[in-house]
Amino acid sequence: MVITRILTSNELDEAVRLLESGEVVAFPTETVYGLGANALNSKAVAKIFEAKGRPGDNPLIVHCANQNQIFEFTREIPQEAFKLMERFWPGPLTLVFKRTDRIPKIVSAGLDTVGIRIPDHPLALRLLDKTGFPLAAPSANLSGKPSPTRAEHVYSDLDGKIPAILDGGPTGWGLESTVLDCTVSPFRLLRPGGVTLEELRGFGKIQFAGDILEEMTDAPRSPGMKYEHYAPEAKVHLVLGENTPAKIKKLGEDYVRAGNKVGVMTWEERKHLYGDFTILSMGSMGDLNRFAVNLYHLLREADRLGVQQLFVEGVKDDHLGLAIMNRLRKAANNRIIKT
Repeated sequence: MVITRILTSNELDEAVRLLESGEVVAFPTETVYGLGANALNSKAVAKIFEAKGRPGDNPLIVHCANQNQIFEFTREIPQEAFKLMERFWPGPLTLVFKRTDRIPKIVSAGLDTVGIRIPDHPLALRLLDKTGFPLAAPSANLSGKPSPTRAEHVYSDLDGKIPAILDGGPTGWGLESTVLDCTVSPFRLLRPGGVTLEELRGFGKIQFAGDILEEMTDAPRSPGMKYEHYAPEAKVHLVLGENTPAKIKKLGEDYVRAGNKVGVMTWEERKHLYGDFTILSMGSMGDLNRFAVNLYHLLREADRLGVQQLFVEGVKDDHLGLAIMNRLRKAANNRIIKT
C-alpha cells in the first residue's frame, strides 16, 4: 500500500518531484481538488484512472499554466474562443478544442478533442509553472463520490492510493468548471459550472441541451456526463415544487418508521420545519454562492453523520443554480420528487 503524505505549500518542490517522476499528486484548484499527472505521459495518466477507479472512456481535463501552452496542445481554435479566454481565464471555464498529437489518447478517452483550462488558484499555478508541463486532472475522489473541496476529503477517499496531497485549504467555488465545446458552431455547453450560461451568452450564442442527449453516448465529450457522479452513501432524494417541506416531512417520517436515519438539506431559515430530522444547512436562503461552496462537503457530512435517506430542497435552474441542480440530479440518480 502507498503511504499518502499531506504536503504544505512550503513542500511544493516535493509535489513537483513526484509529478516529474511520473506519479500522481492531488492539488487544489479554485473549483475542487484535482488528481494531477503529467498530461504528456501516458503511463502517469493511467495512474489517475487506477487510483480513482475511473472508467477509461471518461475524458480528463488538461490544466495549463498560461495561454502559450494552449497552442502546443490544441488546434483549430475559433476566433470567438479567444474572447472567452481573455474574460474567464484563469478561472472555472474549460474549453474543448481539437487536440494535437502531443496530448495522448488516454487523456481524451480516444477522442480527437481535449478539454483545457487555466486554473485560478495561486498554488495550482505555482505547481504548473514549476513542472513546466500541463497536468491532466479530474477531481481527486473515488469515481462517483462527491468531489473533494478540502484536503481531508481527498485523504478520506484516496489514502493509500496516491503518494501525496498538496493542501491549499478549502477551495473557492466548490463546483467543477463549466465545460464548453468550441468544436461546434454555435458553441455547446456540456457541463454547467462556475461560469454561468448567462455569462457565456453575453459573448455570443451558446447551445445547451441539458442532460438528455449526451448522457447515453458511448464516448462522452466531457467529464460528468455519462456516469453517476457526486453521490454519497446516503440515498439522495431531490425534492422540487411549492409544497417541498410538507412532502419531505411525510416521506421522511415514513423512512424513520422503517428504521432509517433521515437528513434534510435545507436553507437556514427553513430548518425549523423539519422537526427531529438531521439538518444540513445550505446557508442563508437564496445564497447560491455559499451553497455551491459547501455542497459537496454537506453530501460528505451526511455520510459522516450516518444519514441513510437524504432529502434536498431544489433551487431554481438558472445562473449558478443550473450547475447546482446538475450536480444534485446526478447525486440523486433519478430519485426526483415533484410536489
